[in-house]
Amino acid sequence: MLLSSCSSGCKCGSSCSNKPFQHRPLKKMKLVQTEKCGSGIVADEDIKQGEFVIEYVGEVIDDNTCEERLWKMKHRGETNFYLCEINRNMVIDATYKGNKSRYINHSCSPNTEMQKWIIDGETRIGIFATHDIRKGEHLTYDYQFVQFGADQDCHCGASGCRKKLGVKPSKPKMSSDAALKLVACQVAVSSPKLKAMLSAKDVYQNGGLHVGSSQHAFSSLPTYSCNCIGEVVRLCSRADQIYFGIIKQYDEYSRKHSIMFEDGTVKFLDMSKEDWEFVTL
Repeated sequence: MLLSSCSSGCKCGSSCSNKPFQHRPLKKMKLVQTEKCGSGIVADEDIKQGEFVIEYVGEVIDDNTCEERLWKMKHRGETNFYLCEINRNMVIDATYKGNKSRYINHSCSPNTEMQKWIIDGETRIGIFATHDIRKGEHLTYDYQFVQFGADQDCHCGASGCRKKLGVKPSKPKMSSDAALKLVACQVAVSSPKLKAMLSAKDVYQNGGLHVGSSQHAFSSLPTYSCNCIGEVVRLCSRADQIYFGIIKQYDEYSRKHSIMFEDGTVKFLDMSKEDWEFVTL
């Protein structure tokens, strides 16, 4: 999912809650040496879930340059890579130029994640906490490593460790029925004529397309959180981009819903903080 921040020219000042990375305070962290994973980064202050930790920076190179560098590293016997793909033909290489973010180690059960953001028209990578992190805890994220050469052993120690860095996590597959339902909803809401036809009162009463308001959903969702499993939702990002997904489960402890998106990715979202609505057939 691609997110967007306010521009550097935002007039909100210190009250802006969507500042570009360069105007956000970095979390305190320090470089340490680990027993099996080389250098690593530990938090030097408590970090709350969802907070910005640090931006992943380095040289921005194209795909051909990236491939050339990888082959040279392989011939030199180097095994540490600091590469992060921005898009299909653009990579951030933090091997020679970068910040502390390049020393954040991999974990199969990480406490941070990388997010792509559009800032002043450029795609940038931010690292955000996925849950509360205590001072002294190692910062980790899932490399989702693309194999280049031999597999590398994973030493993260997580209970669900995949054992090898060269093994990418398998995305859950959407059932054919769910996919058809999702496509049908997308077609319906993207066609003004069809949407107008389906929004007639008698269609709603007869179980036709229903686009529920988010305000109504917020007030009623807690009472039937388990009953909305399998429902299609439409989410609007801060950049006014529309995403469709299917509710897979609800966690009563965190009060978050697991949403599977069209590309198979799954995210846990606090729906009370999202701009969304039901779209059901």
